[in-house]
Amino acid sequence: MISRRQALRTGAGLAAAATLGAPAILHAQTKTLKITTWGGKWGDIMKSTVLPAFEKEFKCTVQADQAFPFVPKLQASPRNDPIYDVLHTNSNEQWNSLTEGLVMPKITVKEVPNVADVYPYAVSDKIVGVTIFTSAIGLGFRTDKGLTKPTSWKDFADPKLAGQRGGYLIPVNSLGQAHLMMLGKIYGKGFTDLDAAYKALEALKPIKLVDFTGQMEKMLLSAEVSMGIIHDSGVYRYEGANAQPVDFASPTEGVLALEQVLNVTPGSKVKELAFGYIDYMLRPDVQKLLGEAVWYSPANRKVKLDAKHDEKLLTTEAKVATLIQLDWKWYNAQKEDIDARVTKILRG
Repeated sequence: MISRRQALRTGAGLAAAATLGAPAILHAQTKTLKITTWGGKWGDIMKSTVLPAFEKEFKCTVQADQAFPFVPKLQASPRNDPIYDVLHTNSNEQWNSLTEGLVMPKITVKEVPNVADVYPYAVSDKIVGVTIFTSAIGLGFRTDKGLTKPTSWKDFADPKLAGQRGGYLIPVNSLGQAHLMMLGKIYGKGFTDLDAAYKALEALKPIKLVDFTGQMEKMLLSAEVSMGIIHDSGVYRYEGANAQPVDFASPTEGVLALEQVLNVTPGSKVKELAFGYIDYMLRPDVQKLLGEAVWYSPANRKVKLDAKHDEKLLTTEAKVATLIQLDWKWYNAQKEDIDARVTKILRG
């Protein structure tokens, strides 16, 4: 038995606890989605427009990590409580992550309904997860250096470009890795013909090397190089008010695909929200907003871009048919040996 005074004290205490605990309970109901995303203009639009709209609709908060590289952080986090729920990377890193069991192998219509409307390349056997955007890797060149617009990957080897062509430190950059495989195809028996690729790479010397595409953009814009390996968006974004004497060429042998891929971590505690985010990123309105802002080709076939973007980007079945998707699973298995060989070639 307890006294009336004790009962009143206990009741008051419970009421106070309930009042104080209410915000905590509400907070617990607000789910948090942890994602990776790029910086630059992409990141600005994501943080100012795309993510706030997603948070409002899905009644959640989004923690977006822009500090690349992401995969080492994911590797170091617990499998049952990963640092990310959604991993946004290029295809080569998605394949590495799958090998370690860090991401799901496929994203289907069952989890993400908008997958029903994507181009086949977005969910091909070369993709882990699902592609939301792609870019074409080809040749960027200066239009004020008297160069004929290149039509073939072989034009990059023109002796007149000695010391004026730009490439990448292959061990760290997937565009450089993609180009190496293309050299095997152009000069040898196929994308896996490394001997032919090494010989062709040797013939490109002297060549100016950078780590990232942003550095390649700067070299082209400053005329430090006259031609360089680059993705189309890295050139097209300088049209209009930002017009520069640079242009992009799609070689007749085909352009290499630089895919923006989203995937879900198996240990995510908010998988339904993670799938909802990917579905949201594949919506035509979101695809149009981001695609036109950063000159990325949308994966959703229903997206209708404005005329200037539609003309240059990969927006039809015929255009996407020029995309070459590489076997990153194969490349990653050879990467250690390739890195040693190309480093010797390029630095030797």
